[in-house]
Amino acid sequence: MSATDARRTERIASWLKALRVYLEPRVLIVMFLGFSSGLPLALSGSTLAIWMADRGVDLAAIGLFALVGLPYTIKFLWAPIVDAWNIPLLTRLLGRRRAWLVLSQLLLIAAILFLGSLNPVISPWLVALGAILLAAASATQDTVIDAFRVESLNVDQQAAGMAVFVPAYRVGLLISSAFVIALVGWLEHEGVAASSVWFYGYAAMAVLMVVGIAASLLATEPEASEKAQAEEMAATEQGEHPGNPVVKLWSAALGAFADFLTKPHVAAILLFVLLYKFCDAFAGVMTGPFVIRIGFDKTAYAAIVKGVGFFAVLLGGFVGGVLARAYPMAACLWIAGILQTFSNLVFSWLAWMGTDLTALGVAISVENFTGGIGTVIFVAYLSSLCTSPLHTATQYALLSALSAVGRTVLASTSGYVAEMTGWIWFFVLTALAAIPSLILLAWLQSRGHFEEIAAASRSTKR
Repeated sequence: MSATDARRTERIASWLKALRVYLEPRVLIVMFLGFSSGLPLALSGSTLAIWMADRGVDLAAIGLFALVGLPYTIKFLWAPIVDAWNIPLLTRLLGRRRAWLVLSQLLLIAAILFLGSLNPVISPWLVALGAILLAAASATQDTVIDAFRVESLNVDQQAAGMAVFVPAYRVGLLISSAFVIALVGWLEHEGVAASSVWFYGYAAMAVLMVVGIAASLLATEPEASEKAQAEEMAATEQGEHPGNPVVKLWSAALGAFADFLTKPHVAAILLFVLLYKFCDAFAGVMTGPFVIRIGFDKTAYAAIVKGVGFFAVLLGGFVGGVLARAYPMAACLWIAGILQTFSNLVFSWLAWMGTDLTALGVAISVENFTGGIGTVIFVAYLSSLCTSPLHTATQYALLSALSAVGRTVLASTSGYVAEMTGWIWFFVLTALAAIPSLILLAWLQSRGHFEEIAAASRSTKR
């Protein structure tokens, strides 16, 4: 065999090894937990809104129900509870992460059945309470899943975990929205009483939560969490750690901040987290209005986004997972950052092309594909920053909340910029908005930040 053939064989073997990550048991567990995470979301959101509209509830009241999604935004406020408190009996049987997973999933089943049993016309305030309880339980499950995923997967598995988590999440979301509505319609057609059909739809979703419970029971407690829990219990018994639950909660919250703020280059890390997805979000806010303003109809846009775009983002997530397995974290962040930067320029090209459906399909495909890569790589990076198993839930919730600022607050000025510059130059400017994050990435890389992450991960996994 020649040297060229040997190198080719070696590269193929390397890529096959990278692909095998998707068959690893811990990654598959994360996939099923993704389904469990996506399932409840619509039940307190879009599906509930359709149920209320179907029963003739006032549109103003339906609009106010959007506020029940607030727990998803502020879940970092009670994330320290997940880190600090043990669940009686369940923690001893399953470990603290799996105990919280099972508890949150049992609470979700109860909340889904409670909400489904109500009448939105007769008891709107009870429906609001049920929706809030469902959203709070779902947000808690998401917090625990994030902590479990971060602690269970190695650094080179994190992106693959998100690559399977996202499509499973979307399947769960699709089932709790489109499937429930179709099921309700079929039951009505079969003559089931209108007062009962929505309960049956919600009850079916409660049954499907068993998928999450089964995944939690089949999983193994993360070694780092198990070790940290044992050390903490021993320290508590010796009086070194507080036994009072309130003091313990306060100590956990402060400890999460103190542990993170003592990391080298913490200011640059936080600024990088804030800015890395900014260029993507800055353009993304205006993508829909841009497409409509240049002459595409809503039907064509929706069909391309929901069809071509959906598969492009899933493919991007899959490729991102493979890249993270094959290359170091810094290289992956460079690849994703450059790709998502140049994807914005495709929309400048679309603005120049005008109402061309093929060009729209290309632009949406490129945006979603590169966005899928960027998301799984960035989430893998955020996960790698959470190196203390005592504070994973709190630290990841805070980091994800910080990254959301770039998608919301900072990107809120995009409309004004688009009005001033026009579409072609607007998307050029959104691409240039990536430069500060890439400068920070180069600076962090030059300071050995990613070697520190790798070393901390190896230490935690021992």
